[in-house]
Amino acid sequence: MRFFHLLNFQHVMLYLFPTLVFMVVFGVGLAYQHFSGKDAEARKERITYRFAGGIEDRDAPFPLIMVLIIAGTVAWAFCYILFTGILEVKI
Repeated sequence: MRFFHLLNFQHVMLYLFPTLVFMVVFGVGLAYQHFSGKDAEARKERITYRFAGGIEDRDAPFPLIMVLIIAGTVAWAFCYILFTGILEVKI
């Protein structure tokens, strides 16, 4: 039991708000940002495969936000392993 009930609300907001902001930024990033090349617009329009049930596949450019998230994850993992070893942290 906490002495200050408002502290529970503050913790919930600290967990919930960054998650909601990330979801909105991630969704907008997936929708609008792509690596653009010479044939980026043509790749978005051209249908490469047709499947049963009317499903069509396009070879669209890879979203920039995904590249940034993957690169950030790899950099974080590398730094985490490096600094855990350097600082001799016991896990």
